[in-house]
Amino acid sequence: MNLKISALDYIQEVKNGNISAEEFISKTLEQIKNVDDKLHAFLSVNEFAVEQAKEIDKKIKSDEKVGNCFGMPISIKDNLCIKDSKTTCASKMLEDFIAPYDATVIKKLKQQDAIFIGKVNMDEFAMGLTTEFSAFGPSRNPWNIEYVPGGSSGGSAVSVSAFECVASLGSDTGGSVRNPASFCSTVGYKPTYGLISRFGL
Repeated sequence: MNLKISALDYIQEVKNGNISAEEFISKTLEQIKNVDDKLHAFLSVNEFAVEQAKEIDKKIKSDEKVGNCFGMPISIKDNLCIKDSKTTCASKMLEDFIAPYDATVIKKLKQQDAIFIGKVNMDEFAMGLTTEFSAFGPSRNPWNIEYVPGGSSGGSAVSVSAFECVASLGSDTGGSVRNPASFCSTVGYKPTYGLISRFGL
């Protein structure tokens, strides 16, 4: 299966029944297992992702309403709260913090049947430009592991560039999405200020 697929193509392929969400998620998890020891994009991986994908496939087969993401694997920067999951901000201070609620953006993605494949690395408290300053070790650029991936959303850019997910949700105040995207040859967007809620960030 080809993991080198755009978000729009993924949605179309699953919607048309050419690929299943379960199959794509399984291959994505296999890719993470194969490459992430060297790249260190992920701080944690969603152990329920395959089961969640099976539920998406059941909905599709039974003609139930499916959200616009159709089980798309999305990685999440580890400063965004997912209820009942660790949110560390790449800091030892928050190593055992379990988020008691979903960030607004997370809630909206859940409503659209996105699958969060895992939480990804970042500069501690998003204070950095290289993702070398994570308490859990640096991330590496997939194009050359001797190079930095940029930051602070370095894990997001690495995970997209290395086909460990289809898309990633980061955060950007002064370039923290756009900078690593440019380092890793991916596309990063910073939305209009105030357009997207920062609750839970």
